[in-house]
Amino acid sequence: MTNSESLKLAKEVDSEGKRTLAVITKLDLMDAGTEAVDILCGRQDINDNKSIANALKDESTYLQRKYPSLANRNGTPYLTKTLNRLLMHHIRDCLPNLKTRVNVMVSQFQSLLYSFGDDVSDKSQTLLQIITKFAAAYCSTIDGTSKNIETTELCGGARICYIFHETFGKVLDSIHPLTGLSKMDVLTAIRNATGPRPALFVPEVSFELLVKRQIRRLEEPSLRCVELVHEEMQRMIQHCGIESQQEMIRFPKLHESIVDVVTQLLRRRLPTTNAMVENLVAIELAYINTKHPDFHRDAELVSLMMKSAEEDEYSRQRMLRKYNVNNSTTGCDRDSVASTGSLKKTPKQHQADMNSEMNSVESSPATTPVHQMQNECMPSTIASSFSSMDLQSPSNRNLSEKELRDCDVIERLIKSYFYIVRKSIQDSVPKAIMHFLVNFVKNYLQSELVTHLYKSEQVEELLNESEHISNRRKEAIDMLKALQNANNIISEIREVHVW
Repeated sequence: MTNSESLKLAKEVDSEGKRTLAVITKLDLMDAGTEAVDILCGRQDINDNKSIANALKDESTYLQRKYPSLANRNGTPYLTKTLNRLLMHHIRDCLPNLKTRVNVMVSQFQSLLYSFGDDVSDKSQTLLQIITKFAAAYCSTIDGTSKNIETTELCGGARICYIFHETFGKVLDSIHPLTGLSKMDVLTAIRNATGPRPALFVPEVSFELLVKRQIRRLEEPSLRCVELVHEEMQRMIQHCGIESQQEMIRFPKLHESIVDVVTQLLRRRLPTTNAMVENLVAIELAYINTKHPDFHRDAELVSLMMKSAEEDEYSRQRMLRKYNVNNSTTGCDRDSVASTGSLKKTPKQHQADMNSEMNSVESSPATTPVHQMQNECMPSTIASSFSSMDLQSPSNRNLSEKELRDCDVIERLIKSYFYIVRKSIQDSVPKAIMHFLVNFVKNYLQSELVTHLYKSEQVEELLNESEHISNRRKEAIDMLKALQNANNIISEIREVHVW
């Protein structure tokens, strides 16, 4: 039998034959004069302990005697060689894909094993390495030098830059210098700044009062900018690099402690940063620098406009006075000629005429309204007269030309100075945030983590790895060894000679 060797092996492991089954087929094709009684009855060479070598020798002798022309292409040796050749060719065809698959699996399990990390032998050193890695990943996220750059959204330093120049900048640009400031507010401030005396010139106090009110509106968006940067730096703890995140998953207690330390550091820096931003606005409010180079040019321009308007008003009033005087003496035609001539005078001549006229008025006190009231009205009449007067406030009447001009002057000055301050705040607030919050955290993050976490009594607790991670690491190691062995076997097969 060609499978006598298999029967011999089966006899060794199943001496009683309870688990061995032999199937003999094609008895009808046996040569005439031959029989299979001995085989069917279990009386075969294996029972006589015939060796494989003797069995193969007898088989070869039989084939040479009965089928000499076919003996070299039949028998157990030839069958073995043929089957082996077919198997090797099949393996050779499958080797490329099989090797590729093994290599892919090796790479996958190496990455998985790397994510789990090696067994912790020196926990103090491991803790320090994790702290250093986290601090470096956090700082590189701010600086934009991280190995794993986010591509789906802005994060870290890029988002902080966006907050400074897009969010904060656009909010400041949207604040109009005169928002919430009506002309009645301006006129009221001018009047309150003059007291009981009518104003000959626009008082500087009213400008300072109103411009400070507008500058205060810059404080709220500035503090909101601090809040947005603080929120982004808090969010970065969870998105500061894949490498540190793998360590955080491996040691959940350490992850929790790191988050707590960084959160506390950011929280401590928030009041300091807010105070500095508030001080920047307070500094602008403390001193209204009307000698600022940019503002000084605008103030001079406004001053020239006011001077021109006052000269025009002076000329108009003088013409009216001349007209009234000449009309009472020589008539309208003569007055028109005199008035026309007066327009040709210089401003200094106008001022001299004005002074002389004012002196003439002062020399006749009986013509003043107050003197007339004193002579013509009794105290009771004065009281009743005031009670019946319509004391109009600026809000319920039309403004005069002078009042409109004064309001326009103040509004121009407020716009000019507000733009200067807004530009300064837009530049100084991001710098303050970077210095007192962002850069401070970058510089002291690692030392803060070491101070709070690198303690002998906490090392064991912080690096207490979960049992699940430990089991997964062992499985990955075993699988890697099996795949590497498979790779070696594949390499050996490719070098085997195929007959």
